[in-house]
Amino acid sequence: MRALRVPLAQPVPGDLAPELAKRLFFVSSAITEFDLVAEGGDISAVDLVISGDAEESAIAVKIGKVVAAEVLTQRPLPPKQVWRCPVEATFVDPFPELLAGDAAFVAGEGQVGFGEPLLSLVDYLDARLLAIALELPGSREFRYPTLLPTSVLDRFGYFGSFPQFAMFVTRLHNDIDVYNGFVDRYRDGGRLPDDLFAQCEDKTYCLPPTMCYHTYHQYTGRRLPSEMVVTSRGKSFRYESRYHTSMERLWDFTIREIVFLGGEDFATGCRNAVMARAYALLEELELAGHCEVANDHFFGNADTAGKILSQRMMELKFELRVPVAADRDIAVGSFNLHGQFFGESFDITGPAGGPTASGCVGFGLERLAYAFLCQHGADPAGWPTAVTDRIGDPGAARSHH
Repeated sequence: MRALRVPLAQPVPGDLAPELAKRLFFVSSAITEFDLVAEGGDISAVDLVISGDAEESAIAVKIGKVVAAEVLTQRPLPPKQVWRCPVEATFVDPFPELLAGDAAFVAGEGQVGFGEPLLSLVDYLDARLLAIALELPGSREFRYPTLLPTSVLDRFGYFGSFPQFAMFVTRLHNDIDVYNGFVDRYRDGGRLPDDLFAQCEDKTYCLPPTMCYHTYHQYTGRRLPSEMVVTSRGKSFRYESRYHTSMERLWDFTIREIVFLGGEDFATGCRNAVMARAYALLEELELAGHCEVANDHFFGNADTAGKILSQRMMELKFELRVPVAADRDIAVGSFNLHGQFFGESFDITGPAGGPTASGCVGFGLERLAYAFLCQHGADPAGWPTAVTDRIGDPGAARSHH
């Protein structure tokens, strides 16, 4: 490991510091840690810890490119909060206790398995969110497979805006010679061959970055008889380059998604209704948190600055953020409006025949549960009675003797 300070050719305004921080781990896999160096309210340099034999000058050049093309092109906008929960929180780090009690298991990078009491807590939180969804007009629940056809994301240009999140599913070519050759080489070498992917190449399916794309896929080319709400729960995957050894940011996680399809007023009304119910739920859970205007994590795209400015100025995206420590919070939910973008992209029309508008809300269940534990502890004895009265003894119903 080596330390490296990279001075920035032009200082980055403080309001754009989060946009710089979001991108640094994606600049190079050699970057293992970083700190932003502030000077007079602006970011003047980046302190890095780098691994391997990566050339320091090459990393500095890459950072310069990202700063120039994707950060300084953005218009600095101050954070805007639209709601804050009137709860004063104290914090614990519950993860060591979960690991020590065999209630959590680190399966790999950004992958955590868990048992009680997290199982009951996650199911309880999801049940509350599902109830919010099913109270909306025209609502229905759906369950989707995990795999998503790559053509679904390709249809609206996802890969051009979020290449860093792409997760392709591949397999060996369906050919007896390929199978035989693979088995022979595996047995001879005792391990997977280095050129494994030369025998695969299939990219028909990918892992979904979120659940709402399944719903747009479901209604592709269809004329909706009425406005509707579709909610689903499923696994989603986003590669984020670096992960905390906890449940703050996971590569493999679960989303409760709610999609609104109809007119602009319908989508906006549904989104606002879910926001209000989510605020009430956080208060009931006695969780500190706030909701703020946000933007998607566009990357590697010449239109990044324009897309972010449009999202923030039109307040198309809000994030519900919950602190997990005195100096750190995480997004546990997002509330989004898309206009007719997905209606046009997937040829989904409303009763009158025009492209439908849409919106969606997604809650990261593991994140929400983990933030709850950070504020209330891993022991259910310390949880709000509003929760324990509903779930009783976590795990009792699942116990086998």
